[in-house]
Amino acid sequence: MTVELIDTHAHLTDNRFGNDLADVMMRATAAGVGTIINVGYDLKSSGASVDLAQKHTSVFAAVGIHPHDAGKVKPGWTEKLRSLAAANKVVAIGEIGLDYYYNHSSAQAQEEIFREQVRLAKELGLPVIIHDRDAHKEVLAILRDEQAWEVGGVFHCFSGDVSFAHECLDLGFYISLAGPVTFNSARDLQAVAREIPCDRLLIETDSPYLAPVPYRGKRNEPAYVREVAAYVSKLRDESITDFAARTSENARRLFSLY
Repeated sequence: MTVELIDTHAHLTDNRFGNDLADVMMRATAAGVGTIINVGYDLKSSGASVDLAQKHTSVFAAVGIHPHDAGKVKPGWTEKLRSLAAANKVVAIGEIGLDYYYNHSSAQAQEEIFREQVRLAKELGLPVIIHDRDAHKEVLAILRDEQAWEVGGVFHCFSGDVSFAHECLDLGFYISLAGPVTFNSARDLQAVAREIPCDRLLIETDSPYLAPVPYRGKRNEPAYVREVAAYVSKLRDESITDFAARTSENARRLFSLY
């Protein structure tokens, strides 16, 4: 069965891929994963993401400052990020947003850096990749304030319920599902997976984190996005071939992968 998959969120520059990245890429290809969006979380990883995209035809890059790192930025960071975003094969600003679960950076720092990056995305005409943990209301408020619908984007590794999903959709955003949707306890996510319109849904791994069943607890990798596709397509009573084609087309449309 020929299945065309796009992993819309991975961190292949993580040191957990330091010894076998070539094998990881080969397994992704064998699983039908033809495109991977590799996502930065600070300036160093964003630069590494850009470099990786130059080396692999199947990889595209996103650059951004994660909320965990918002309190660590130094003067001039915006100009450095703008320069990175101008590189070939950069398709988004991300991952950016708010994380009020860990609070590695203050809420004020997170919100300021988030706003600045949304403004940069609008300046550059790039979509945004949103990290949102325990901050649903605040993330939506900032996206509305900054009129982020002008560039759009995706809530990656979506963690809300159906009601919140509809608020995101109403703002013009996509919903991306990752490994947690396959967990037995993930009833809210499974309800979201069933209800989201087919033209607004993406899939991802968030490698090396959050591996889906049956790999839960192991290092995640892009090949495993096939498990997410298989699980969600079954929930939606669709063939995996049709589901993969639809989500891949959505990814191409959002990230201009043409």
